[in-house]
Order: sequence, then C-alpha cells, then structure tokens
Amino acid sequence: MNGILDYQHVDIAFDGRTVVRDVSFSLQPGEILGLVGESGSGKSTLIRAAMGLLGKSGMVTRGDIWFEGKNLPDLKEKQLRQIRGTGIGMVFQDCGASLSPIRTIGEQILESLSAHEKVNRAEAKERAMALFEKLHFRDGEMVWNSYPFELSGGMNQRAGIAIAMLMKPSVLLADEPTSALDVLVQRQVVEEMLRIRDLFGTAIVLVTHDIGVVEAMADRVLVLRQGQVMEYGQAKQVLEDPQSEYTKQLLGAVPRIRRERESS
Repeated sequence: MNGILDYQHVDIAFDGRTVVRDVSFSLQPGEILGLVGESGSGKSTLIRAAMGLLGKSGMVTRGDIWFEGKNLPDLKEKQLRQIRGTGIGMVFQDCGASLSPIRTIGEQILESLSAHEKVNRAEAKERAMALFEKLHFRDGEMVWNSYPFELSGGMNQRAGIAIAMLMKPSVLLADEPTSALDVLVQRQVVEEMLRIRDLFGTAIVLVTHDIGVVEAMADRVLVLRQGQVMEYGQAKQVLEDPQSEYTKQLLGAVPRIRRERESS
C-alpha cells in the first residue's frame, strides 16, 4: 500500500478484548473513503486509532497505521500532537458539543491555530474569514463572533469542519458528521466537505451508517460488521453490485442524497 494513510492488518482491543480485526485499506490523496456499518461495528474506533484517541483502555494490538512515513501507533503523545490538526484533522458527530460553550468561535479558532504556530488575532480572523467565504458561509463575521449555543446545530457542524480545515490537513477524518442533522442541513454539510476536497485536495475518511451520504460523497467504500471487513472497493461497484449479504441489507430503504459536484 502506498496511500497517504494506510491501515495494514490492524487489530484494536479494549481491556484486552479485540473489537476490530485485520482491517486494511489505503487512502489516496484527494480520495473520499466511506466507512459504513451499523452502530458498534468499529467504524469510529478505526479512525480514532489514527489520532491516538482510544483512551487508556484501548490500543492497536496488531498491524500498522502509516501516515507520511510514520507508523502512528508507535508515536508518543507529543509526536501525535504535532500531526493532529496540521496533518490529520478530525470532525466529530456533534461539533457543537466538542466546542467550548463559554468562548466564541473566533476565540476557539485563534486557540486552535496558536497551538501550532505563532499567529495573532487579526491574522487568525483574516484566515478564518477567507475560508468561510470559500465555504459559502452567509455571514462569516456573525459566526466568528458567536458562541456555539447561539448557532444552529447545522451551523456548528459547518463551523467545526471549517476549524478542522484551517491548518489545511492532507487528511480529514469525519466521524458521523451528518447523523444528527435534518436532510436539508445534511446536504449543506455534504456539499461543504466536497468543496473542501475540491479546494484543497483533502483526502477524507467518512464514518457513517447512512448509505445515502456515502452515495453522495464516496469514491471507495469499506463495509464493517462487528469489527471485520465485509466488503471494500469502488463505491459504484459496492453500491450497485454488492457481493456481501450484509452490504445488501445495509442498502435497504435508505434515503439517498443525490450526488452533486459543484465547480469551485
């Protein structure tokens, strides 16, 4: 494998109990990989392993996760902190909950940038406003000055994605970014992530149980069940001609978000 992010025969365990077994995939630059499966299948665990976010009880017990020549499970926390944000960004299911409720979005953007480089408030705001404009925010100034509780769930989610992209990481890990949103806002978030890929060439690993979102975004699909790979291949092939009975069940009666690519 020679992608920008390579999982090679990865096992992950919590308190000695293996929950992910022998998972391999290769993420290419600019590619969107959809990780799908029901709740508890190990999707979120897989991407959290790359960020060193498995907690005290979790660990990669076998295999490698390679990023830019570094095997991530072998790195110390200080080394991982240098990669988080700058090399690999992450978006969570509920960005509003992961943001501080007592600080404005602007203050949190400044803090995020300051963790990796010397930057003053004016420079941080200029960069944020430029990105907000590229991502078609209607009122970037309002978002900058708002506390998370003053924004809608969808706007918090879009702001969280923008914050994750301020350092222009080459890989974005998105953990169920649309699951708590209504269909209209889901579409906005999907379009924003596609725009990010088009603008920056960002590779994205999209964790979701929603086949409709995968159909709208993914180039490749990996299907997980109870921590094991059921199917892995080109999105068109997996979605139109699934080989696994489990994949066929997932495809069921799921609402589809029509795939739309906007020129940037």
